[in-house]
Amino acid sequence: MHFDSLAPWQHVHAFSSGTERTAERRIRIVLGITAAMMVLEIAAGTVFNSMALLADGWHMSTHAGALGIAAFAYGFARRHAADRRFSFGTGKVGALAGFTSAVVLAIVVLAMVWESAQRMLAVQVIAFDEALVVAAVGLAVNLVCAAILGGHGHDDHDHHGHDHHHHDHGHDHNLQAAYVHVLADAFTSVLAIAALLLGKYLGWWWMDPAMGLVGAVVISRWAWSLIRRTSSVLLDHSDDDGLHEEVRAAIEGDADNRLADLHLWQIGQGHWAAILSVVTHAPRPPAHYKALLAEVHELSHVSVEIQPCSGAACGNFPAGGTPRILA
Repeated sequence: MHFDSLAPWQHVHAFSSGTERTAERRIRIVLGITAAMMVLEIAAGTVFNSMALLADGWHMSTHAGALGIAAFAYGFARRHAADRRFSFGTGKVGALAGFTSAVVLAIVVLAMVWESAQRMLAVQVIAFDEALVVAAVGLAVNLVCAAILGGHGHDDHDHHGHDHHHHDHGHDHNLQAAYVHVLADAFTSVLAIAALLLGKYLGWWWMDPAMGLVGAVVISRWAWSLIRRTSSVLLDHSDDDGLHEEVRAAIEGDADNRLADLHLWQIGQGHWAAILSVVTHAPRPPAHYKALLAEVHELSHVSVEIQPCSGAACGNFPAGGTPRILA
């Protein structure tokens, strides 16, 4: 059989949400702003011998690096979307970038803890006025960047037009990671402003390193949450019982069908794949079972295995149970 004659039964494996282009454009704009601010702070800190400016500039460089990873991930996923070497497309590239970005954020947290602990050991002479200006400018820049990113890491609406109860199916982990970095930088600026004001007017110099420790704790929680979500996608881990039950109900609600085996995993933003084995006395073509799953809008790639059952016992198990006999 000529390869082209298989076209009606073939499909592309580019599982995208349609929002990646917009997200990539936003991240590139934010990357440009962040990089410009980073260069300005490092240059000014060198010229004016200001440690506050240098520290904030190098801190911002880590976020610029994370944004660069996010921008690269969108471009890589787009360029290789039709590459057959990626069995289920490049939908997980965003999750991989998000995971990497979260690890970078965790490293920043460790640096914050180390620096803050060191500063707690001795009285610090702080140029409060200069540092306040730097912190205020940094906060303004990060608020602008947060507004550009849209304040979220997922679609405001389901791209399938389906208001579904599965809460994490539409998350763009790459965009979310970039937003967390910007939010972390803004949060540290707020803490710095509060600490510097207390230090300037009350003489509480120790509030500066103390706020660094507080920021490290909060940001580490954000980083861990992002690592946990992205690693679940990368490891094909799914604890969404709602989606499993929806698939099971759709299949077992027809004839005497029973699910002997079911595998679900996320292959892109808002896209899931399923492999299922159906046991039944009345086998139908695979297209029939795929049609039963048409209302499960998260499913973008479905493979069905049909196991004909000739014995009476294979129908004697409760809905949602496990068959005792497979013919």
